Amino acid sequence: MPEEPDVASSSAVPAPPHCRNCGSVAAGAYCSACGQETRTRLPTFMQFMRDAAGRYVALDGKWWKTLGALIVRPGLLTREYIAGRRRRYVRPSRLFLVASLLLFAVLRLEIEFGGVDFIRIDDDRSATSRDRKPGASTGSDASGTSTPTAKAGAPANADAGSAPDAAKKPGAAMEIDDKFDIELGEAADSVPALKQRIAHFNRLPGRERVAQLTDGTLRYGPYAMFLLLPAFAALLKVLYLGSGRRRPGRPRLYGEHLVFAAHNHAFLAFLVAAAIAVPLAPVRAALLAWVPVYLLWSMRVVYGGRWSGTFLRALMLVIAYSVLFGLATAGLIIVAVLLR
Repeated sequence: MPEEPDVASSSAVPAPPHCRNCGSVAAGAYCSACGQETRTRLPTFMQFMRDAAGRYVALDGKWWKTLGALIVRPGLLTREYIAGRRRRYVRPSRLFLVASLLLFAVLRLEIEFGGVDFIRIDDDRSATSRDRKPGASTGSDASGTSTPTAKAGAPANADAGSAPDAAKKPGAAMEIDDKFDIELGEAADSVPALKQRIAHFNRLPGRERVAQLTDGTLRYGPYAMFLLLPAFAALLKVLYLGSGRRRPGRPRLYGEHLVFAAHNHAFLAFLVAAAIAVPLAPVRAALLAWVPVYLLWSMRVVYGGRWSGTFLRALMLVIAYSVLFGLATAGLIIVAVLLR
């Protein structure tokens, strides 16, 4: 008589583990289908911080390989990424993020501990230069710094609002002179809070203006870089519009231009950070001289074509991007003044 199967023993056999993410059988530490780890317990504080920082700052073999290719082999990382060989290198978005954070960290340390002023304002203001502005005269604060004062009989902070209408440019929202004095036009003259903030900034001594502008620029600078990155990619898209028909292998999708932009911005951020950190003038000059060569070389490697066409497109790209960079810089100055 055949023996009946032992129901108790068969039910005691554990079922194969399944991935919580995709449901596939996952016997190891990671799922072979989706790659998620099979250990789903909540992390401790140290594990949480290691996961947060390790992905960005851990200088493992992949980082060193990526940095070497980024600095000395222009265009290679973009070509490799577009070709699908991505596992061996750091992703362009992560590379751009780390490079941006490093650049502004170096700038912050250099300014605070190196005593470097990237924005200089002369504290000694002559009455002649101040008399160019209608409705304001020159006074002196406790530190001896020349500052604007209101006209007699007019309330404080009224130098911008009490100026004759003929001296204001119709429709001009804001003007900044070489002393970083800001004047409001008719478009913004009706906002009392804005007028008060600008008048307060105009009364600050020169050194305080330097500190406020520098601090605001470094605080909001990374946001400007993240806005300039897609703009750079859009310029590339326009410059190479329609050229993919003659050269099928040339990048034509916006995402491909964005990858190229991320790699070049990361290179520029790393190089500028190194140039600021290195105190030797010849080394700084050599690093900065490598920038235009790198841009031309990387465009030639990624997009192909003749050197003459590459040079012409690079020149147009630099001109257009310089305009955008100037607008972003002006925006940073305004934000640094208004959001203090």
